[in-house]
Amino acid sequence: MEKKVFERPKLLKKAVFHYCPGCGHSILHRLIAEIIEELDIAHKVVGVPPAGCAVLAYDYLDIDMGESPHGRCAAVATGIKRSLPDRVVFTYQGDGDIAAIGTAETIHAANRGENITTIFVNNGCYGMTGGQMAPTTLIGQNSSTTPGGRDYARDGAPIDLSEMLALTKGSVYIERTTVNSPANIRKTKRAITRAFKIQMAGLGFSLVEVLSPCPTNWKMNTVDSCKWIEETITKTYPLKVIKDTVGDKIQ
Repeated sequence: MEKKVFERPKLLKKAVFHYCPGCGHSILHRLIAEIIEELDIAHKVVGVPPAGCAVLAYDYLDIDMGESPHGRCAAVATGIKRSLPDRVVFTYQGDGDIAAIGTAETIHAANRGENITTIFVNNGCYGMTGGQMAPTTLIGQNSSTTPGGRDYARDGAPIDLSEMLALTKGSVYIERTTVNSPANIRKTKRAITRAFKIQMAGLGFSLVEVLSPCPTNWKMNTVDSCKWIEETITKTYPLKVIKDTVGDKIQ
C-alpha cells in the first residue's frame, strides 16, 4: 500500500507565486503554512506583512492578515497582540523594511519584550523595487545603486540587526538560518517553530533571521545564489543561535 509522505499544506492557497524563480520567500511561505498546521494554531494566528516582496503574502497563506505600512510591522503586531493577547502574532519582513525604515519600531518592541514573533528575510537588497542597496548589503556587493560595490567610506558597514536586537532586555530568542539547502531549510523550520512556541508560552520577543537567495537582483542563477549564501554571505552574517534565554523551557 502506498503511503503519502509529502503534500501541499492546507493553509497554502492554490495560487501562483509572484516571486522570481529561486526566491526564498516561496520556501518560507510553505514552511510557515506547515508550522501553523502542525501547531494547530490556524484559528488564532495573525500574520503582519509590510510593503516589499512579501506584500501579497495574504494571497498565499490562508490565515488572518493585518497589512502594515512600510517598516511598521512591529507597531501593528504590538497593537494586535495587546488587544487580542490570545492570538499568535508574527511579522514577516524583508531587510529593506525591518533594517531601514522599521528599525525604531522593531528595536523598541524587542526592548519592551513584546510577545510577538518576527520572521526577518534578509536578501541583502531592496528586492521589489529593483535591487537597490539595503542596510544589509555586503561590502563590495553590487546593487542597482552601488554598481561598483558597496563602499565602506561612502556607504558605511552593513547592519547586523539581529545582533543589535539581542542586546535588548526584552528579546529572548534570536536565531539566524538560511534556506539554501534541504538541511538548512529543516533548521529554519525548527527555528520558526521554536519562536512560535516561545510566543505561545508568553516568554517575550522572538526573531528568526533567514538569509534568502535573490537570483534576479544578484544577477546569478539559482544554484550560484545558494552557493553565494554559503560561501560569502555567512562570513558577514554567520548562521547561529544569537540569543536564547529560554533554554529547555521550550522543546
